[in-house]
Amino acid sequence: MKNRRSLRLKEYDYSQSGAYFVTICTHDRAVLFGKIVDGRMISNDVGIMIEKWLQKLPTKFDGIALGEYVIMPNHVHFVIENIGPVGADPCVCPRNNDVNANDSGDRRTGERVGSPLQKIVQWFKTMTTNEYIRNVKENKRQSSNGKLWQRNYYEHVIRNEDELSAVRQYISDNPAKWETDEENPNAKPSQP
Repeated sequence: MKNRRSLRLKEYDYSQSGAYFVTICTHDRAVLFGKIVDGRMISNDVGIMIEKWLQKLPTKFDGIALGEYVIMPNHVHFVIENIGPVGADPCVCPRNNDVNANDSGDRRTGERVGSPLQKIVQWFKTMTTNEYIRNVKENKRQSSNGKLWQRNYYEHVIRNEDELSAVRQYISDNPAKWETDEENPNAKPSQP
């Protein structure tokens, strides 16, 4: 088995307070969640199921807030805010000398500020995949070769309010830009 290159920042503690922009794509970029009509996402039953599990993240993980999100035909974008202690800044800047986590994401001091991002994404992918597969087996949904999500995900540490504002705008505008979106299997070339 070949080693996969990690997309995570080396030695960054993803359990610390902060905001994170996450993108997860379907396996083979399969269009499974609905369609874009007149620049708006129209979710099918799979897209509605994805939204249900997204909205459960704050109830599953203490100190987590779900920010702006959008479900697209073959991917999902969302902001996770790991609020941590009261008054913590929701935007963070990674500093190697502030790292205080081991490989499991648990804080060495025994104090947990919040849930590590990878555990949040893993739980979300597991819950959505399990429900998807159950419905495929009951012939309620079309199969996508037994996989719902690609193996990895994209994440970006939001470092300040300007970045957070730009990410929110990107998420909000995403459906209107579907025609030229690089994730769209039928994308048209963008105009200069």
